Amino acid sequence: MASSIAAGTALVTGASSGIGAVYAERLARRGHDLLLVARNVGRLEELAGRLAQETGRKAETLAADLLQQADLRRVETRLREDAGITMLVNNAGVAVAGPMLDADIDRLEAMVQLNVVAAMRLAGAATTAFKARNAGTLINIASVLALAPERFNPVYSATKSFVLTLSQGLDAELRGTGVRVQAVLPGATRTAIWELAGVDVANLPPEMVMEVEDMVGAALAGLDQGELVTIPSLPDAADWERADAARLALGPNLSRNHPAERYLRGELALEAGA
Repeated sequence: MASSIAAGTALVTGASSGIGAVYAERLARRGHDLLLVARNVGRLEELAGRLAQETGRKAETLAADLLQQADLRRVETRLREDAGITMLVNNAGVAVAGPMLDADIDRLEAMVQLNVVAAMRLAGAATTAFKARNAGTLINIASVLALAPERFNPVYSATKSFVLTLSQGLDAELRGTGVRVQAVLPGATRTAIWELAGVDVANLPPEMVMEVEDMVGAALAGLDQGELVTIPSLPDAADWERADAARLALGPNLSRNHPAERYLRGELALEAGA
């Protein structure tokens, strides 16, 4: 049954299938109206019509290819100017599989444009508007590969590291403003991104592959619990908390006015040898 309480409009990118489509459905059932963004007009309109009928929420479509500057700017403008938008699910992305050294560099550049540049511009537009209203939620879809770059194409992993770092930095900027930020780090999830990357998901160990409905459900539960970083498959959240605490503990020693002793010893040894 549809909620009778309007939660504002959620703008979801990459909404025509996979993670974006499931987010759209779950958010509509939570009371959000929808603004669905993707390239595939037919699938967008079909999804919008079905969700409007099933949930009673408004579902608008905005066809846009976020690799095209004019389309990206149109979505940015909507985020900045539409005060009804209370959430951005920054989900649109692509993957390129295989070693970087064997890859088509133009495909890698297009991936960086979508996964990094478009995601950054939309996050900036959304959070600027949200901060001015002292309310709003930004959900950035990253990947566990942000933490394990050795396991996949390094450029793809680097784009997801960017999304994670962006989320952490924005959260620090926005504390006390009423704006929420969440980075979601899925593991292998059964979506079309694998086929588009040239990978047969059936070849992955089945115990590694999560169904998209389960992934989104866990991510929304993490949002409800106030998590900045949600790793849906991680059994013990304390593992992430310890890793992040270790990162923060590096802080006082990351920038000092002299080199570390081990480097000074090396320089002295070289001078003595000379």
